[in-house]
Amino acid sequence: MAKKKVVDELLEHEYDGIQELDNDLPPWWLYLFYFSIVFAVVYMLHYHVLGTGPSSAEQYANEMAAAEARFAATTDGGDAMAADLEPLTDEAALTAGQEVYTVNCVPCHGTQGEGGVGPTFADQYWIHGGQMADLVRIINNGVPAKGMISWKPILTPTQIQQVASYILTFEGTNPPNMKEPQGEKVERN
Repeated sequence: MAKKKVVDELLEHEYDGIQELDNDLPPWWLYLFYFSIVFAVVYMLHYHVLGTGPSSAEQYANEMAAAEARFAATTDGGDAMAADLEPLTDEAALTAGQEVYTVNCVPCHGTQGEGGVGPTFADQYWIHGGQMADLVRIINNGVPAKGMISWKPILTPTQIQQVASYILTFEGTNPPNMKEPQGEKVERN
């Protein structure tokens, strides 16, 4: 098969001394162009005319439902576990909880749970619930609106249970410089 000889054909058009050539487009470019036309027709038929593919709104709704299911599985599963937890009372667990509290919680809640940037733990008033399950949930998920991070990726479940148990030991201690009560009064189970 003989190759077609490319002949440059000058057009009458000229601008600033530059003449325009009328060359054939390269075959690879033409094939890509024809493919994009075919793809656009198939895409239009599949998604818009026949409706066999999900629309953008349907894809968004499906992805949001999947994300909510993943979020519910991680937070609700942890909350369901937290509902079964009882505060630890043995000295070793409370000492371990104190260490975690000292390293991570003191800057916001004070050394004796008196409060600071965060609320006090020394009274019976709690903003997000004061039961053991509430404390574990708050430590796990954090309170982003108030600046508290989620400790779930940093602390183990055992450490979270230990520090939550330690926090409950502050109740009724009346430390100096205690922050005013915030939230609702919670009676222990």
